[in-house]
Amino acid sequence: MLSAFARAFRTPDLRRKLLFTLAMIGVYRLGSVVPGPGVSYVAIQTCLDQVKDNSLYGLVNLFSGGALLQLSVFALGIMPYITSSIIIQLLIVVIPRLETLKEEGQSGQAKLTQYTRYLTVALAILQSTGIVALARSGNLIQGCQEKIIPNDSLFRISVLVVTLTAGTAVIMWLGELVTDRGIGNGMSVLIFTSIISSMPSQGANILRGNNGGFVLTAVLMLALVVITCVVFVEQAQRRIPVQYAKRMIGRRMYGGTSTYIPLKVNQAGVIPVIFASSLLYLPSLLRNVWSNEALQKFVDRYLVKGDHPLYLGLYFGLIIFFTYFYVAITFNPVEVADNMKKYGGFVPGIRPGRATAEYLDYILSRVTSFGALYLGVVAVLPLVLFNLTAGANRLPFGGTAVLIVVGVGLETVKQIESQLMLRNYEGFLR
Repeated sequence: MLSAFARAFRTPDLRRKLLFTLAMIGVYRLGSVVPGPGVSYVAIQTCLDQVKDNSLYGLVNLFSGGALLQLSVFALGIMPYITSSIIIQLLIVVIPRLETLKEEGQSGQAKLTQYTRYLTVALAILQSTGIVALARSGNLIQGCQEKIIPNDSLFRISVLVVTLTAGTAVIMWLGELVTDRGIGNGMSVLIFTSIISSMPSQGANILRGNNGGFVLTAVLMLALVVITCVVFVEQAQRRIPVQYAKRMIGRRMYGGTSTYIPLKVNQAGVIPVIFASSLLYLPSLLRNVWSNEALQKFVDRYLVKGDHPLYLGLYFGLIIFFTYFYVAITFNPVEVADNMKKYGGFVPGIRPGRATAEYLDYILSRVTSFGALYLGVVAVLPLVLFNLTAGANRLPFGGTAVLIVVGVGLETVKQIESQLMLRNYEGFLR
């Protein structure tokens, strides 16, 4: 991997792309530490020093690189865009008009991207309003007694909401710039940057605790084992052989080739983990807006810190469910079988058409079962282990973070290597 980056920096056009990507990352990190208008940065830092357990907004704060709890310009991070992208993907299956746009190719995809942008801005307005309301009421950082927004007039609140929404739009623009003119998928690179940026400070918190050196060593060893397993599974796939029959079209013979359908073990990626985390975040949000004592006690005891068996069981079960759900709506065995039959393709030993669709569905369900268990174990195992040792509030990495960091890293390195191969191809023509 390091040799690929070294060779990329020696290639002029790839070097420009890498430097442009690094510059956009720098702008993104700068906006993550610039306080929003009317926000008391001193009060926020005092609260963050006093209150150690901020797991209530852990996922959103993780994806924003710690910017959420500081109410910076980029406080919302990339979460509104991720949510809108997932919603659009789900609506494509439900709304025929969106499905038609998806089948139109590049023009239809551009229209879907435009819809995603509009939905991102709408979600950013809703989320920024909710976060500012929580900060105004003192519920953004649990246990904080400082006044984060000293002047809470309607004008000041409106300016802060507009600023947070505009920050989300700028992040979306930066991500698209990285995708078009840089290396890798822009949104994924920004999420990768946010997660990586928060790890050093969390590692320092472990060192300051009891037996910090031993715990940090255990963390690094566990991280190495988990990352190795994640790389292995992320690269794994079940290849279904496909044979294309020979066809005479005019005076030319077509077909007669052999290929395969690659079914990844982790077909759903990290989306089921994000879905499950988002659903488990809803009871905590409901606790803040609905003053019911019984509900507040139940949520505080079981669904906030992530150290209760009920929380872990719900988390694991939701990941399993959403893995099957997402794979079912993104991979259609009937459509794949019909396309194969249309172009003269067949799986050896399986009749084309319905039998092929049933065979693909059978293989996909078996592969997905292992992928769902893998996602559940990777997401829950760090929580279980650190509940037994250091505690969930000192967890320096979680399953979501590991999956995203490893996945984005592998994809970025693949893109760099493919572009290097295009520019330095050593084939039989020399």
